[in-house]
Amino acid sequence: MGRFARFVGRPPDTATAEDLRRFQIEQREAGVSVPTMNSIVSALRFFFTHTLDRLDLARRLVRVTHPRKVPVVLSPDEVARLLNATTCLKHQAALSVAYGAGLRVAEVSSLKVSDVDSERMLLGVEQGKGGQYRNAMLSADMLALLRQWWKVGRRQGVMHPKGWLFPGQHAGKPISTRQLHRIVVEAARAVDIAKRVGPHTLRHNSECRIIPSYLSSIA
Repeated sequence: MGRFARFVGRPPDTATAEDLRRFQIEQREAGVSVPTMNSIVSALRFFFTHTLDRLDLARRLVRVTHPRKVPVVLSPDEVARLLNATTCLKHQAALSVAYGAGLRVAEVSSLKVSDVDSERMLLGVEQGKGGQYRNAMLSADMLALLRQWWKVGRRQGVMHPKGWLFPGQHAGKPISTRQLHRIVVEAARAVDIAKRVGPHTLRHNSECRIIPSYLSSIA
């Protein structure tokens, strides 16, 4: 509101439709970001609708469409190379879950051993978007990989029936989202994948959501 008042040079309740039009053009030409411009529109709409009861002016405010970038997509061969380039079984299993089940990086980090339902072939996602619980499909290949990681993790003393599926440096805490991002970047660099990738890239590539059967095992 302060920005708009400075632009018109007088109290904003005296603004006209032409003032609003010129203000939005000025903001666009000044390089104001789309989210900021839309926040300004929301504030002005509230002011003219609820404070002044001037719906005629509120209707003159136009939200700006945010151009969406096309997500980076890897080929099946690039996905397999990236997963095989991980340095330990825990990392391979975590990234495979992100790819095979189409999970967000925070959802992978928050998985617990008890979330694996081998009878119904489902993964229970308690920390889903919006804090809502949901289920994700669990393929046979993914279950086999998770069982292999369970055995290795038990030998290492980091896996517990009521613990995290992918523990961090300390078994009492889950692997961090930052570490998962670093794992993807380093694996992509190791196999010369020049595309800008992260854990969410694997989610974008999860159309079939089945772990390729030719993934090598990491002991």
